[in-house]
Amino acid sequence: MEVFDMREFDGHELVLFGHDAATGLRAVIAIHSTTLGPAAGGCRMWPYATTTDAVTDVLRLSRGMSYKNAMAGLPFGGGKAVLIGDSRTAKSPELFAAFGRMVDSLRGRYVTAEDVGTTTADMAHVARVTRYVSGLGRSPGEAGGDPSPKTALGVFLGIRAAVRFRLGRDDLQGLTVAVQGAGGVGYHLCGLLAAAGARLKVADVLPRAVERVCDEFGATPVAAVKVLEEESDVLAPCALGAILNTRSIAQLRATVVAGAANNQLAQGQDGEALRAAGVLYAPDYVINAGGIISVAREYYGGTEAQVLEDIERIPARLTEIFERARRENRTTNEVADRMARERLGREPQRLVA
Repeated sequence: MEVFDMREFDGHELVLFGHDAATGLRAVIAIHSTTLGPAAGGCRMWPYATTTDAVTDVLRLSRGMSYKNAMAGLPFGGGKAVLIGDSRTAKSPELFAAFGRMVDSLRGRYVTAEDVGTTTADMAHVARVTRYVSGLGRSPGEAGGDPSPKTALGVFLGIRAAVRFRLGRDDLQGLTVAVQGAGGVGYHLCGLLAAAGARLKVADVLPRAVERVCDEFGATPVAAVKVLEEESDVLAPCALGAILNTRSIAQLRATVVAGAANNQLAQGQDGEALRAAGVLYAPDYVINAGGIISVAREYYGGTEAQVLEDIERIPARLTEIFERARRENRTTNEVADRMARERLGREPQRLVA
């Protein structure tokens, strides 16, 4: 594996491999950029088939965090960590403490938090050995805690903005939304969509996750391998990335794609395939920024009210991208990438109290 020659390598500042024999830790931390501040991004735990798969993922995710934090106006650069292992069987307090020591060795250059396969409880073990961690518990009124509900809120508001732009609707009443992934973010998103009157179709590789959403929100279960082909007004990918490619886009039966998953496009040019198919795509790192907004406010000190105020700006950012893409005859992901790169060239920013 030649990291520098990988397609996903994008001038990353640092790729750090960590191993701890006593706990079984196998971790990779990637720092894409610290131009706007310390690199921030969650710690994902996943049973990658190969180390190359893990590195590919962490490179893509860390660049996405640079763009996400830049577009959200946060004083963070972009970074990410992946732990190679099954989150259902391989976790231990000692493993996360070992990961915390790895994070601490970077002396604040990278700030971690929970992500797919990790929780606030896991981050509490990380916090035993380093202060460069967020997404922990919080007191009433303070920013912080599990970022999943905040990610879901931003995606929900973004879906409304996309529906307004593409379908001319100010509400979701009666619209069909196909949600791929009913985990932490997907579950909370389904609750918000159901409360807004949307009809839900839900898929997940875990049957219990689907049953929970169907029981609580009246969703219709669909097969995980077929959800992208379901007829719907909105497709909301909330699982893993790289699901939109030439083959899957040709099978889409949705008018809008707007969801929480990172790196939904397998390749940048897949945005053109979506546009050619008449599908409005909400760039993932713009619509799913609610979680990192919460993490940032917690890390630097802030309130729950400030987090909500920041998240409510997501629809306006998306609408700006939609309008600019239409005006310039470009894809939405191309416009968003260009805006993010422009912002990465600016001086570090500070959160306004």
